[in-house]
Amino acid sequence: MTSPVVDTVNLVKIYQDGEVPVPAVRGVDLRVEAGEFVAVMGPSGSGKSTLIHMIGGLEARTSGEIWLDGQRTDMLKESAWALLRRKKIGFVFQFFNLVANMTVADNVELPALLAGVSAKEARRRREHLLGELGLTARADAAPAQLAGGEQQRVALARALANKPSLLLADEPTGNLDSRNTRDVLRLLGEVHREGQAIVLVTHDARVASLADRVVSLLDGQIVDDGGAGLARRRPRGGPGDVIELRG
Repeated sequence: MTSPVVDTVNLVKIYQDGEVPVPAVRGVDLRVEAGEFVAVMGPSGSGKSTLIHMIGGLEARTSGEIWLDGQRTDMLKESAWALLRRKKIGFVFQFFNLVANMTVADNVELPALLAGVSAKEARRRREHLLGELGLTARADAAPAQLAGGEQQRVALARALANKPSLLLADEPTGNLDSRNTRDVLRLLGEVHREGQAIVLVTHDARVASLADRVVSLLDGQIVDDGGAGLARRRPRGGPGDVIELRG
């Protein structure tokens, strides 16, 4: 059988506040299959961002196991994590994290080039992604010349440029208006239909409704793990997509 894209076993993260231990994630078992779209919800401080940062190797776990594509990763050194992220993981954050002194085109191409893709293929992927997100005319612009919604769309294109096994998105629509939110979610829906596995942290129930599963966290523990309803079975481009995402 194919290994899950993500499998965490009794995952724990405890921070130290002086002498006081502060548990952020407490014994989380999370399994995400290939091609699955999982939304992670919960109040502020529930451990959502910490969880996906550990899955992506941006934070070290305190204990437990993390498996990606059948490979145990929680004991990897940072250099090995960096190589794994380059090849298998795409990140989208709430605050963009674009390279300021590179153009939009270069920001999107860079991950594919670092993953060993030819310059011709990296350019093809960049042109396709920017076209899908309505950013072709902004390819030569610097990030500082873009509006916030445009920057987030560039960040999403960059995360998808190397065709990662796993896309990790931390509140990717948190700073966007409804129009830009629709653009980002439309592309997420399209790549998901093409088989992209996604784990997305959100506070927005409208965003979560597009996922296959919604996992709810409270005080660092999973308190609910179930289907998101009928949203994923709507026909592509159906009217419900627009209705649900209007304020």
